[in-house]
Amino acid sequence: MSIIKPFYGIRPIKEKVAEIASPPYDVLNSKEAAQMAQNNPNSFLRVVKPEIDLPDDTDPYSDAVYAQGKANLHRLIDNGLMVQDSEACLYLYRQIMEIQGKSHSQVGIVAGVSVEEYEQGLIKRHEFTRVAKEADRTRHVEELNAQTGPVFLTYQANLVINEVVAKRISNEPTYDFTASDGIRHTFWVVNDAAEIDVLVRAFAEVPCLYIADGHHRSASACTVGKKRREANAHHTGEEPYNHFLAVIFPHDQMMILDYNRLVFDLNGLDEEAFLNAVSEKFNVSEANQPKPSKAREFGMYLNEKWYRLSAKAGTFNESDPVESLDVAILQNNLLSPILGIGDPRTDERIDFIGGIRGTKELEKRVKEEGAVAFAMYPTSIEQLMSIADAGEVMPPKSTWFEPKLRSGLVVKPL
Repeated sequence: MSIIKPFYGIRPIKEKVAEIASPPYDVLNSKEAAQMAQNNPNSFLRVVKPEIDLPDDTDPYSDAVYAQGKANLHRLIDNGLMVQDSEACLYLYRQIMEIQGKSHSQVGIVAGVSVEEYEQGLIKRHEFTRVAKEADRTRHVEELNAQTGPVFLTYQANLVINEVVAKRISNEPTYDFTASDGIRHTFWVVNDAAEIDVLVRAFAEVPCLYIADGHHRSASACTVGKKRREANAHHTGEEPYNHFLAVIFPHDQMMILDYNRLVFDLNGLDEEAFLNAVSEKFNVSEANQPKPSKAREFGMYLNEKWYRLSAKAGTFNESDPVESLDVAILQNNLLSPILGIGDPRTDERIDFIGGIRGTKELEKRVKEEGAVAFAMYPTSIEQLMSIADAGEVMPPKSTWFEPKLRSGLVVKPL
């Protein structure tokens, strides 16, 4: 089953929602966040990346940073810019994005999801977390006594849930605004007890949930929940710390873009030697189109020319859900053995570029600072769920989800 829980959300007043809502903390560095929030004192970036209000040389993990985040959240509340709902609610959140000439729409349910189900593996993971990042978000939740950034979850689409959602979004929304990046965000409050009960019961029939994005937020929320559970002699399981903030989308509405690679040098090889080495594991040909048209094909940009690489038979295990991923095929047959990129998590000779930036960005980066770039075919949501079901972990930088969830539309207090 999948437990979802209504909660007493803290939300912006309607007049301020577009001003407050911000990108999530992990898609901008501190400098970019400071620039974005420069002329907006109410930006939620000041809550999720509070170091932007402190001197440039401030340690982002210092006590002062978390204290600043707490102060900034309380200022929004104390000034009446964010107000807590008087009853426990669920929420619906729709995003509409124009991309490559097409309109993409997705509608998720905003709810508390179960810490215990996460611990039991019923909220399934597909990535490892980094200790420092997890500790940072844990401290953030503890100090603010709230979950400020939602986890992005998905599930196998369910007809009953679809019907309830379709009916609700035909009504007038609570918020409806278009952000500076052109993405439209629409938000409904679900406070009808009968409607909430239908959704809760429908999710009880959903076997499991999958983390699409937000592994560190999930892990940190659960760390806080465990600590508070162990410290509470009168723990009942109904306390707010038992559930963490999530937006849950049906799998057939998810959009995964390519997550491309840039390598800064050819590991001591000249162009001819490099191409000869690549051709041992890949069929190589010049290409008119940068993007690959199917799985197990790759676009490669080298010396102002695009090539198409196609993995040769026998170079990967087709029956292994991880080894047969395009990112694994490229890593195991080219990046590691030819270019010497052994651990892409830590190697400073490689960078990763989300597909939202397009192949022109790959060309630009190679011309400015790199040696070769690779355009990937997107990982599918079915591949992600298959790997999570198998209890396996995806290689780093396998998926790039769009659109990103805004932070600050609703906060879940603990």
